[in-house]
Amino acid sequence: MAKVRLYPGEGPILVNGKPFDELFVQERHKRAILEPLMVTNNLNKLNATVKVAGSGTSGQAGAIRHGIARALVVMDENLKPILRSCGFLTRDARMKERKKYGLIRARKRKQYTKR
Repeated sequence: MAKVRLYPGEGPILVNGKPFDELFVQERHKRAILEPLMVTNNLNKLNATVKVAGSGTSGQAGAIRHGIARALVVMDENLKPILRSCGFLTRDARMKERKKYGLIRARKRKQYTKR
């Protein structure tokens, strides 16, 4: 889950109080976070403060990208078709499956013993 706030500025992105370069070392994660800003030509025009929790680095980068895209739409409604066509406004609906009664995990069963 990511909470994103955008401000007019030079373009630094702070994630949990630190520059996003420190938390996301892989280039694909950095690129994913900056994609909505690059597509809308707002890369060096906006500052962003982000609070993100849960999941791993890939999931957090995707959540930040989704949050930035939604914040851009709130800021300027004309950017919605561009961001929608790039797929930045589509939420990833996959979630952890719940544990079922009588099983060890969601689908794992106890081993069958014949004797």
